[in-house]
Amino acid sequence: MSLAVFISRWPELLASVLWILPLGYGVYLFDNEVRTRDHLLARSVLPAAPAQQALPAIEFNPEAIATVLGLAEHAANVRSAEPLTLRASFVSSAGISRALLAGADGERLYQVGESLPGGSVLRRVEVSRVVLWRKGREEVLTLQPAIELRVLTLNPTTPRPAPPLLHLRPSADLPPSP
Repeated sequence: MSLAVFISRWPELLASVLWILPLGYGVYLFDNEVRTRDHLLARSVLPAAPAQQALPAIEFNPEAIATVLGLAEHAANVRSAEPLTLRASFVSSAGISRALLAGADGERLYQVGESLPGGSVLRRVEVSRVVLWRKGREEVLTLQPAIELRVLTLNPTTPRPAPPLLHLRPSADLPPSP
């Protein structure tokens, strides 16, 4: 083949090479994929495992789970045997709630999760009671009602305070104070 013939056929030869190279590479990739899959299948065939004895079924106790998560019924709570008295409870929606407990050593603030002198743990603080975790069960300390209630009554002859000002005004426009 002379150089003049080769140059005249150059576009045809280039077109055939551009078709043969991608097809040949595709056949190579397909063959490689088939061999890899066969190799992986041969490795994944394992001998059968010996039969194992069935383990005894564990009894499901939803009450125990509810108690641990703090979802047990409140009627089941027992009055605490702790020698403590609930003086005040500070319930916080954003943060740690605290309880003021009085005992033989005096009064002290405790927060949720803290151990108490009698060995129990402060589990939950509510508005009128605290829940303790003692010896695997919940116990309750309730807030003792005050013995003496103080009610402030207004005398009807007492003048009513002036209504709040809705807008800011200079002090010269304010009514005279009594």
